Amino acid sequence: MAVFQTAELLIPREDLLENWAVIACDQFTSQPEYWREVRAQVGGRPSTYHITFPEAELGGDKAARIASINDHMRRYLTEDIFRCFPEAYVYVERRLFDGSVRRGVVGVIDLEEYDYRRAAVSAVRATEQTVEERIPPRVRIRRDAVLETSHVMLLMDDASGRVLDSLEEKKQTLPLLYRFMLMQGGDEIMGRLVQGADARALDTALAAYERETRARFAETGKAPLLYAVGDGNHSLAAAKTCWEALKRERPELAGTRHPARYAMVELQNIRDKAQKFEPIHRLLTNVTVNKILSAAKDICGPGGFAVDWQAGERQGTLFLDKQLGSLPVAILQPLLDRSLSESGGSIDYIHEEETAAKLAKRIGAIAFLLPKISKDDFFHGIVMDGVLPRKTFSMGHAWEKRYYLECRKITED
Repeated sequence: MAVFQTAELLIPREDLLENWAVIACDQFTSQPEYWREVRAQVGGRPSTYHITFPEAELGGDKAARIASINDHMRRYLTEDIFRCFPEAYVYVERRLFDGSVRRGVVGVIDLEEYDYRRAAVSAVRATEQTVEERIPPRVRIRRDAVLETSHVMLLMDDASGRVLDSLEEKKQTLPLLYRFMLMQGGDEIMGRLVQGADARALDTALAAYERETRARFAETGKAPLLYAVGDGNHSLAAAKTCWEALKRERPELAGTRHPARYAMVELQNIRDKAQKFEPIHRLLTNVTVNKILSAAKDICGPGGFAVDWQAGERQGTLFLDKQLGSLPVAILQPLLDRSLSESGGSIDYIHEEETAAKLAKRIGAIAFLLPKISKDDFFHGIVMDGVLPRKTFSMGHAWEKRYYLECRKITED
């Protein structure tokens, strides 16, 4: 059975879309004004704002909000909200801030093929470390939900580009499902229906990609990684947790195609020119800089990965031993964690190199400026080293994250 599949997708009526699509709940967590503006725009109109729980608002009455989410989901299924498309994909084009267009395909993954644990050998894995305590709140939201909407972005390493190109070549013949401007500066998004013969052709392209990927990893002696979770891993982990719990409650569901066995994602190609990966730098404060640098000698070696550092007016470069890992961050982060655990201090994760270097000029601070992750090394690094440390990379800016839009039922009722 395929890992990535079609699903019965629910798309809101075109006249509802302007207020319907809301950005991922884990964005703008420190900017409550963003969400105040969303609330003001949406009001009582149908919107994914009413069926998701922004992290910026987690300080309120959680039980009441979750009850409201479940109530809105049930209402939306009975009201004239959705257009239903069985056994379908959606080909998505999203215009980004710099004018580039990011392409993807909305479908579902089989949660039996997904594992978020560090030592996972499944076909679908997390890219970064999963923080276990972030899963239960999401489980509470999904446990009694009847609908699913998703901000998960799943990555494939399709060097040939054939999967998405096969849709690009025929997109003018694919029925247009939606085209509109996303709220709060999200720019334009367009979705086209992929169904019937077009869906089967896409399945053929995906099967070829999976065969080639398995063959590429065969020489490593490691289990192949077909798809990696770029954004939304904790939400996907919650879906997996709920499915496993449901199987324990109802053992007869094991092996069936119950809707909760699947989770909706947007599949994107890491090789797409619009798919930008930016490193996240490490800033340590309230530490003894010389002690950190002395300890770092243990992870250095000739011809290693070059990682620049800045501390006050001092600066230099570490050459991290390539025998210790496939990516610089996977080598550096354990050292930083040990140093902080043993000697105290704090760590922050900074997106802009200039900002990290500026903050490192303070007394007792040091910044490690990580290089960009090569797309050639990304999947290979996860296979060889396991999931990457948390905050390894960023996929674009906050306003370029996925908006909740498509839905699907996750119950049999």
